Amino acid sequence: MTTLIDAAQVADHNDKLAAQLQADYDALGGMLARRGQDIEVLTTLAQRFAVAVPSWGVGTGGTRFARFPGRGEPRNVFEKLDDCAVIHQLTRATPSVSPHFPWDRPTDAKELRQKADDLGLAFDAVNSNTFQDQQGQEHTYKYGSLTAGSAATRAQAVAHNIDCIELGRALGSKALTVWVGDGANFPGQSNLRGALERYLDSMRAIYAALPDDWNVFIEHKLFEPAFYATTIADWGTSFACATTLGPKAKCLVDLGHHAPNTNIEMIVARLAQFGKLGGFHFNDSKYGDDDLDSGSINPFQLFLVFNELADAAQRDGAAFQPAYMLDQSHNVTDPIESLMNSAVEVQRAYVQAALVDRARLAELQEANDVLLSAQALKTAFRTDVSPILAMARVRAGGAADPVACYRTSGYRDKVAASRPAKAGASSSGIV
Repeated sequence: MTTLIDAAQVADHNDKLAAQLQADYDALGGMLARRGQDIEVLTTLAQRFAVAVPSWGVGTGGTRFARFPGRGEPRNVFEKLDDCAVIHQLTRATPSVSPHFPWDRPTDAKELRQKADDLGLAFDAVNSNTFQDQQGQEHTYKYGSLTAGSAATRAQAVAHNIDCIELGRALGSKALTVWVGDGANFPGQSNLRGALERYLDSMRAIYAALPDDWNVFIEHKLFEPAFYATTIADWGTSFACATTLGPKAKCLVDLGHHAPNTNIEMIVARLAQFGKLGGFHFNDSKYGDDDLDSGSINPFQLFLVFNELADAAQRDGAAFQPAYMLDQSHNVTDPIESLMNSAVEVQRAYVQAALVDRARLAELQEANDVLLSAQALKTAFRTDVSPILAMARVRAGGAADPVACYRTSGYRDKVAASRPAKAGASSSGIV
């Protein structure tokens, strides 16, 4: 496996922090032992955790008003994979990449897959793009794609999604994520029922093209760019469409795609209960669809989501395997640092949820002991599992402190020198 940061440098970093980490790990282990929990079991659990990195996330994002390119940002999909490999090398929690087409469309899929193999990476769900017009595109998506009134436009959007499936097969992916910005900005602009009927007709054609071992993830989003009525605006619509399409259609939950203060953990519980929870796009939000770093605003909500996931895993066993992926826009931070930090925060919530004494919680709930039921969750959430996460990384060959190790490595300065800015080559594709 090719590593972008010298392994000896990572080892030196870890050696300098080894004594401090061991002391913190032993102290936490003693505290957990008094609760009847084994820190080694939790560390092994942390090592098994994995979340995919979005290919577009290693580039600088933007707002509706401007985009400010970052130093040394990748100019093509191969350079994106290099940055993704650095994230995995230091965190050991991001072994796969979720590509986005046509932003990441390779001229040779075998070459791209070989590049990923060389870096020790795999490809997760592929993402289609019918929310932007591409150069040379015959029909515009300005007034819709899979829901467009124009049959030719819908056919074009369907063909693109099928092409994404074929590219994904060549890369070793097993899922397609479909998000459309289709909707209306004004009352009366479109027939609300008719738009959903056209969406389902389009999705049936895409569903029919799925290989037997693939899933399609339907992503909902409350608003933007359709500010009056988004066609797939909520989990209920997503669930209804996934149920209509068939067993290979699942719902994808993006934490930022909901109204403020929405009980996302309950949505997760409902979708899991009815077998339609496909996976997640992890990020965070304060006011709207902000795509902020995971855990940066509401880490308790992230923990509560994983609490429901832990409950579902206990109920449903090995059959319960939702897909995890980050989905963020980095405008003022180094994207590699943000993605590393976010991967660690999602992993943190995963381990904290494993600290919940589920048998005791069930007893408290049965007894209607409201206060102690809530405290059972808070006790797990307030436990600082940082030593577990750091030890899991070190044992797997990662860095005790990924951001500190990354900064010391000088990787950003090196790629800034080798990747001069190229006009029109935004790696994010967003703006």
